[in-house]
Amino acid sequence: MRGAAWAETAAISAAALLAALGVFGGFVALRGLNPLDVYAALVAGGFGSWFSLEETLTQAAPIMLTALCTALPARAGLLVIGGEGALVVGGVATVLAGVNLGGLPPPLALALMCLAGALGGGLWVGVAGALRHWRGVNETIATLLLNYIAIAVMNHLVAGPIRDFGQVLKPASWAIGERLMIGTIPATGIHWGLVFGIVACVVTWVLMRHTIVGFAVDVVGGNVRAAQIVGLPIGAIVLATTVLGGAAAGLAGAIEVVAVHGFASSSLVVGYGYAGILVAFLARQNPLAVIAVAVLLGGITASGGLLQRRFGLPDAATLVLEGLLFIALLAANTLYGRWRRA
Repeated sequence: MRGAAWAETAAISAAALLAALGVFGGFVALRGLNPLDVYAALVAGGFGSWFSLEETLTQAAPIMLTALCTALPARAGLLVIGGEGALVVGGVATVLAGVNLGGLPPPLALALMCLAGALGGGLWVGVAGALRHWRGVNETIATLLLNYIAIAVMNHLVAGPIRDFGQVLKPASWAIGERLMIGTIPATGIHWGLVFGIVACVVTWVLMRHTIVGFAVDVVGGNVRAAQIVGLPIGAIVLATTVLGGAAAGLAGAIEVVAVHGFASSSLVVGYGYAGILVAFLARQNPLAVIAVAVLLGGITASGGLLQRRFGLPDAATLVLEGLLFIALLAANTLYGRWRRA
């Protein structure tokens, strides 16, 4: 049965992808372009060379972590869309930790900075879990609003209290310094966030599939009434999944700071959290599948520049494709279970 369910998931997800590509092809055809040429550019821009593959994997790294922010709570029956806010909070927390830990040895300082980012993101999304459990507030609305609050707070901080006035192009926070940057994987241009993302997905898969905790989470997500009857601590499970999911997204923010930017600014708000929602749905909340789907979506994102240069399409064309994919995926959800009933 598990093999049949996996085949059904793969087939429906592939069908949603093909449907989205078909509609996207119709749009580009209206602009007088050959859809097949655009599809070829999508593949070339994401996977056609070592340089493009490096960019794809760099884009995929934070998406893996933000996808866990949605996938983990979803296994407990929650729809959390707070990855964007948790990433921003994690990035700011990392900067604040970094500027106060600069005197420590870099490995220890980096570990504490990443811990601060994960803790910040976990507590931020955990607020939505607490509101859901104790006040009955819908976690989807709560996390959506928390995204906007997080971005507003960051904009306030980098515009004043923690602003580095040496940055003249746009408001940015204090820099953590070159000695606290983690650099790239040797012989590649890919930062270490990719390793963090893959390890986090594997550990989460083991936790969900091979531990009592994971079984309890699935019971709560499958039937809350049954979970109450057998005495499972539903409130603790709700809080744990939201905190762990938020911690993953907060770690993504930490990695963006220590591996890419070196400071907090509006550069953190590029949609990784929302892309993670799409990846979690496409992967059907399977942490191992998150890795593959994040790489696919990273390739689509990385190809935006090539589409712009070669065909004159706006750089946001890839966002349109991602939006179409999400709509197609939601529509395809109605197909689940029909084959097995047949």
